[in-house]
Order: sequence, then structure tokens, then C-alpha cells
Amino acid sequence: MTTDTVRKLVLTKLREGLPAITSEYGAALSQAGAVCFQDQNHTNGVELKVNGTFNAKFNVHWQEVTDQMLRCWNDLEFTTEQAAYGVAFLLMRDLAGYTVIRRSRKGTGFDYWLGSEENEGDLLFQDKARLEVSGIRKGGSSRLGARVTQKLNQVTPSDGLLLPAYIVVVEFGTPISQVVKK
Repeated sequence: MTTDTVRKLVLTKLREGLPAITSEYGAALSQAGAVCFQDQNHTNGVELKVNGTFNAKFNVHWQEVTDQMLRCWNDLEFTTEQAAYGVAFLLMRDLAGYTVIRRSRKGTGFDYWLGSEENEGDLLFQDKARLEVSGIRKGGSSRLGARVTQKLNQVTPSDGLLLPAYIVVVEFGTPISQVVKK
């Protein structure tokens, strides 16, 4: 999928929640994303390029970052991971029409189960795909590619489920995201 149209990615939409994300957790993911983008000296509306299975451009919008948020999200690694979840959830909704419907359990090799938006009311046995997410605060395209390869290998043990896996790696420094369907 290729498009020259620049879309909007609004982090505060996460506050509305998703089938497997409470509004409170969504608000936290939104804050983490705002902190990560601001930490890399980006201004509201910065362009996020997506490549891989999908090729797209998004202008990313977030709430104002406060001193309290900076103190709360002071752990760089944890904050980057949470921010990447938020961005990945929004990307999957926009690009693939999937939403997160359930958190995966430890040891499965992936983070979340994805399902179709139209099946939100009947979630039992509606798993359509697996989602594995990773975030990089600042790195180049080689680091991004290496992380995608690592995550592709990580989901291999669950390949027997015969459902596609989506790998989403978000790099906040450029910013860029690679989305790969396995």
C-alpha cells in the first residue's frame, strides 16, 4: 500500500481506549508518546514515515508535555516501549484495519492479539493476527532493520497458529516506523 497523502496520527485518541486498552492506559500511552517525540526535539505535527508492508506518512499530534509528565516518564527504556505501543496501535488501526483485542501472555513471542474493528462486540475467537512491538528512542535505519529482524525471529515460536504476525518498530529520533507482516 503506497500513498502520497499525509494522514493524521493523534496520540490523544488513545484516551478513548480500545477493546484491550482501557482509557486510562490509553492516556498513559499517549503521554509516553508525547514525551518521546518531544525528547527528540520534534514539534507537534512532525512527519512519521512508515515503510515495510505499508508505506505511508503521518503527521503526529500530541498533548503538551508538562514537567510532571517528564518526571513520571523519566525511565527512558520503559517510556519508549510504552510510546511505541501507542503508536503501533494507531498505525495498525489506520493501515490494516485491526485493533488490539487482547494482551498476549508471556512466552508467546508477541505482545497483543489483533482483531477486526467490526468484530469488537464479539471478541471470543476473533483473533486475526499477532502484534509484536518495539521502540527505539534514537537510532538509524540499520538499527531499525536489525530490531525488525530480531522481532521476526521472536514471533517464530507462535507461527504454528497460522495467523499473520505484524512487527511494528518505532524509532522516535527520525521519526520512522517499519511495519512488517509475517
